[in-house]
Amino acid sequence: QVQLVDTGGGLVQAGGSLRLSCAASGRTFSIYAMGWFRQAPGKEREFVAAITWSGTSTYYPDSVKGRFTISKDNPKNTVYLEMKSLKPEDTAVYYCAATQRYKLGTTSRDYDDWGQGTQVTVSS
Repeated sequence: QVQLVDTGGGLVQAGGSLRLSCAASGRTFSIYAMGWFRQAPGKEREFVAAITWSGTSTYYPDSVKGRFTISKDNPKNTVYLEMKSLKPEDTAVYYCAATQRYKLGTTSRDYDDWGQGTQVTVSS
């Protein structure tokens, strides 16, 4: 099993930036890819970004492409989500996730282990 701890959320004004971190521990050798999702109140969990554990491939949905960047610090087993030009509609609880499946999944079902979530609030 993989343990994930995601941190870095907070309150930011529209147009601002924020960086989330996700530290992985445990059976990290089994991870193929890491993802970030978000969930706003009353809405389904939404895919935000994914990166292979090797750090060589990334994927983003159009809603965040150009504003969000996912990256990985290999020695620290930590994945980051750099968010810029934030909008009020980016407000949500953000979760990191890990998968052992050999693909950059874009749905919750593609991931096996989850962090506890970190709140991001963007004020207008």
